[in-house]
Amino acid sequence: MNTLKKGDKAPDFKVNDQDGNSINSEDYKGKKWIVFFYPKASTPGCTAEACNLRDNYEELQKQGYELVGVSADSEKRQKNFKEKYKLPFPLLADENKEVINAFGVWGPKKFMGREFDGIHRTTFVIDETGTIVRVIDKVKTKDHAAQILD
Repeated sequence: MNTLKKGDKAPDFKVNDQDGNSINSEDYKGKKWIVFFYPKASTPGCTAEACNLRDNYEELQKQGYELVGVSADSEKRQKNFKEKYKLPFPLLADENKEVINAFGVWGPKKFMGREFDGIHRTTFVIDETGTIVRVIDKVKTKDHAAQILD
């Protein structure tokens, strides 16, 4: 796993969101944005994280941030997740792991004594020049917005 670090340039990508719209890194040129990677839509930890970001979305926007969530779920699963929890930001359906691999968040994980490959819950804060200014790899799902706004 080769995760991007502070000071790295955010990679170029083009992937569909939950509605089949093509979203690419160019859309965020000149903006401050946050990309948060989560393992699976509608699971307890991912739901807690997404809902915490939803509940603090206004504050994140006041600070000038755009927000985008990414997992390897299908467009349909992302759409259900977004609608069920009324998430105000796009969710990328990165089924081919293009964005996930570009940011380097796919790799070996351990859960309940089992080892497998998966998405490491990681958040990248990116400035207007496309430079990563912060990487949060110890995400507190229930209090994630506070970690970002810190």
